[in-house]
Amino acid sequence: MTFAAKLLGLFTGSMLTKLIEIGYDTGLFEASRAGPATSEQLAKRAGLKERYVREWLGAMATGGIYRYDAASRRYELPEEHAALLTGQSAQNLSPHAKIIEHFGSHLAKLKACFREGGGIPYSAYRPVFTQCMDDVWRRIYDQMLIPGFIGAVPGLTEALERGIGVLDVGCGTGHAVNILARRFPESRFAGYDIGEDAIEAARKEAREMSLANARFEMLDVAELPAQPQFDLVTAFDAIHDQKDPDAVLHGVRRALAAGGTFLMIDFKFSSRVEENMGNPFAPLYYGTSLMHCMPVSLALGGKGLGTVWGEQTARQMLREAGFGRIEVLDTPRPQNYMFVCRA
Repeated sequence: MTFAAKLLGLFTGSMLTKLIEIGYDTGLFEASRAGPATSEQLAKRAGLKERYVREWLGAMATGGIYRYDAASRRYELPEEHAALLTGQSAQNLSPHAKIIEHFGSHLAKLKACFREGGGIPYSAYRPVFTQCMDDVWRRIYDQMLIPGFIGAVPGLTEALERGIGVLDVGCGTGHAVNILARRFPESRFAGYDIGEDAIEAARKEAREMSLANARFEMLDVAELPAQPQFDLVTAFDAIHDQKDPDAVLHGVRRALAAGGTFLMIDFKFSSRVEENMGNPFAPLYYGTSLMHCMPVSLALGGKGLGTVWGEQTARQMLREAGFGRIEVLDTPRPQNYMFVCRA
């Protein structure tokens, strides 16, 4: 019976995840910030059909996300809940529901992989995955990139202010590069990514921001050229799902100028399952690995490291790539850490 209750909680959470995506996409969460409302009032605020809003609110209230006052028939999104479901900060976790639902749309292909092997090509996930990742990481970069990630490495902010060459591998839509280029006009920035849609979005944003010191190229980062060399190379959650992560890391080492630094942000796990027991993030990221990162790599005949490759494996691969000095730092996000690597 204890396990039955756990299963009910899992299935309920899965259902509420879908409804959180609805609340995010339809603006219901943002409309709720104006204060308690009946289903009619909230539907009017959001410009939606009341009958659907009423049923959605029933699930939100019984699921513990909204409060309900029977006397007034009003629903309230508590302030502490709104902090995690609304706004433009990295605290807004609603976009994660979209990613999980997007992964779920590939279940038929994933089941076939269990039986037949192989993987799911990265192209099958685009453009939705690109948009989802941009939605999540854009908020993180806006809030944490410069003070939390760059600022954690002694002397790095000062070096960027003086002017250095910087490369971001697997840059996605390039928002990290563009933020850094705007903040550090004396430095020169480049971003490489395999996704044409992502590179187009990066270039568009750079033009809108009038950045003369940021450029983007569509390139498989497993084939990094040795020239030009860079003083700083960054990788945000981009190494573990590569076809050939060893080649990427060796390429990064060759692309670093003498005395340069490689800053690798990844997920904070052990390479050993037993050491991840009790980590509240572990089931989510093992699942993320199974539904995206691992099959994307295996589809290309790659290594299939997966999201939870862990610190021990990461350190070993970094050493084999030629990095003799590796320091691991915490980040503002409890599920991430940073490898600061030098030759």
